Amino acid sequence: MHSMRWGGALVALILVGPLCAQATRPMTFMDVMEMRSVGGASLSPDGARVVYTVSIPHWKSGKTYTDLFVADAASGVARQMTFTRERNETGPQWARDGKRVAFLSDREGSQQVYLMAVEGGEARKVTEAKDGVHAFAFSRDGKWLAFSAGKAEDRQLSLVELASEDLTITALPKHATPIRDFAFTEDGSRIFFTSVDRVDKDDVKRKEKKFDVRIADPEQAPAHIWSIDLKDKVEKRWTEGDALTVAGFQLSKDGRWASYRALPSARRLGDITQEEASLHLLDLGSGKARTIQDKYARFSAFSPDGQWLVYASPERFERLRNDKLWVVSTEGGAPKNLMAGKDMSVSTASWSEDSHTLYFTEAVGVDQHLFALTSADGTLNQLTKQPGVLAGSYNPEAKAFLLTYSHPRKPQDLYVVKPRTVGSMAAWVKVSDANPQVAKLSLGTTETLRWKAKDGREVEGLLIKPLGYEKGKRYPLIVQLHGGPAAADMNGFQGRYVTYPHIYAAAGYAVLQPNYRGSSNYGEAFTRQIGGNFMRLSYGDIISGVDHLIREGVADSEKLGMMGWSAGGHLSSWTLTQTDRFKAISTGAGAVNWLSMYAESDVQSVREFYLGGKPYDAWDNFVNESALKYIKNAKTPTLIHVGEADQRVPKPQSDELYMALKKLGVPVEYIVYPGMPHGLTEPRYQLVKMVSEFSWFEKWIKGRKEWFDWKALLDTLPVDADAKSEPAGSTAPRRR
Repeated sequence: MHSMRWGGALVALILVGPLCAQATRPMTFMDVMEMRSVGGASLSPDGARVVYTVSIPHWKSGKTYTDLFVADAASGVARQMTFTRERNETGPQWARDGKRVAFLSDREGSQQVYLMAVEGGEARKVTEAKDGVHAFAFSRDGKWLAFSAGKAEDRQLSLVELASEDLTITALPKHATPIRDFAFTEDGSRIFFTSVDRVDKDDVKRKEKKFDVRIADPEQAPAHIWSIDLKDKVEKRWTEGDALTVAGFQLSKDGRWASYRALPSARRLGDITQEEASLHLLDLGSGKARTIQDKYARFSAFSPDGQWLVYASPERFERLRNDKLWVVSTEGGAPKNLMAGKDMSVSTASWSEDSHTLYFTEAVGVDQHLFALTSADGTLNQLTKQPGVLAGSYNPEAKAFLLTYSHPRKPQDLYVVKPRTVGSMAAWVKVSDANPQVAKLSLGTTETLRWKAKDGREVEGLLIKPLGYEKGKRYPLIVQLHGGPAAADMNGFQGRYVTYPHIYAAAGYAVLQPNYRGSSNYGEAFTRQIGGNFMRLSYGDIISGVDHLIREGVADSEKLGMMGWSAGGHLSSWTLTQTDRFKAISTGAGAVNWLSMYAESDVQSVREFYLGGKPYDAWDNFVNESALKYIKNAKTPTLIHVGEADQRVPKPQSDELYMALKKLGVPVEYIVYPGMPHGLTEPRYQLVKMVSEFSWFEKWIKGRKEWFDWKALLDTLPVDADAKSEPAGSTAPRRR
């Protein structure tokens, strides 16, 4: 690799600390690295409180650690419950009394269950499982806490008696094979669980003896549903056969039904897709099961009264068709499509307490909103309309929504919302504040942009303007391409290593994020249109967006750059071979040769859709859609990134691009991230990716003399990241 240096502007972007005292300042790379995230949230049974986790980056160890927070659902007052440095508290669940929370923690070594009063005090250790606890659940009658523990090959269930002073633990009779998923029935009398039919003990033993060779597409034993009666400890098997393996199940509240998704258990390549999943309804009285859907079955959920099962599935069994919500009576009859004629794709929903309404969030372009759908006739109502990205679900027991919301100037946080006031954001109660430091940052203005492609189709995207933007002045433009391609850039806060537009805005760049053909959120036809014409149509939409900004006087046509990861990497590499308009390109985890990519990748069916079949059936199209075919046209200086252990777009694809550009004399640098999968999980590698990428554009677009320099990067790292990891949350009422 060549000597890597950068100029003073980049040093400044890293040097400024995230807790600087000045009123506002530009966003820095370390600001991106120190962004926290909320998760694991749930409402107490009475709806009075919310428990959630905050994930806090720890630079020194290169890991992210989580702590628990609890908030009052009426006032938004929140406080931190746990303070375990370099340890994790995860998976919080409410006890039925709403006064205690159980959670998993590795604070004393292996992961165990702890119980803690929400009013304060020390957490009480509940379990002492030798190999750690895998999962736990409360019974709804408040008597028991069940947990699974042990190594994966011999995991079993135990019970904690919550009424006993010493929290007595009783191991349930050992099942013949390891336990996977489990759940209590509503009355707490039984536990249902899944377990494989057999375990190859010799296979387990050879791994213990370090014979860790990997077998391609190994044979897997099918998993089935069982139950155990907590009174007499008698087991019962509910599903049979070698043809199907149970992938997950749900129980109805009335105790009469179970639904389960199943996959074929025959050996097949690693490309196990949702298309193969079937949905079944099991009568717990008779033990008989009926098939509801034999393919393309997604999520399912029983109505609170047990009379209906809702599930998601497309109308036509083809890739990237819209998922619709269907309801079927548990007593029998044909399923009813509640979304016929609606060009929306919905993959999950939650029931109202009266079993009459389904709630879901759905993206429409760059925004995502909350909708209500009546289960009787499919009447659809949009409940929210504010710009931004809304997600979450309705809790029928607590009678409230627990939502996440983000917009370009506010990172994602949690909100409790009552149904009667859901349309008025002023009435939402904000119960988390994970990133208060963002209020001190100067961010580029984000606008929704629309333009016409060459075929007349309207295309949408986001434009992030540089700080201090002046109308009529032209700016360097960075085109940031999302992955997928069936995904979209949306109107939420952006502060991740993949796309970090505010760093560029602070340095005087405009940023275009186009939702090109193949993106989601614009209807089924828009998403599917690139099938068999993968590169060209998407590329045309992107270039037409660039041309639009040039015509509008925003972009400087002589100072263009492009970056992307995964599908965005495919398109960045394709652009490299189609035009020399861009001064610099950064391509990450991208494919350039679809013929070799087909077998190298861990998925094949998606390639078949986008490229018109299997390579030996659509050879010419595989070749014609490959950037490598046109590589002799390449002139643009290119930076390549790839994770060494990427299985989705394996490293050989980047090797092929690097070798070709090197042999052709095109300026190129190649960064391989050790041990990384398709996404970079190591914080240091994420920082290197951003800094090297930004520096590449600074050199080739703005003409900086040098590029990347390790010493400059190392000199700007925080001395003690812990000093910047102050507790997140709030102790004051917050609304909106």
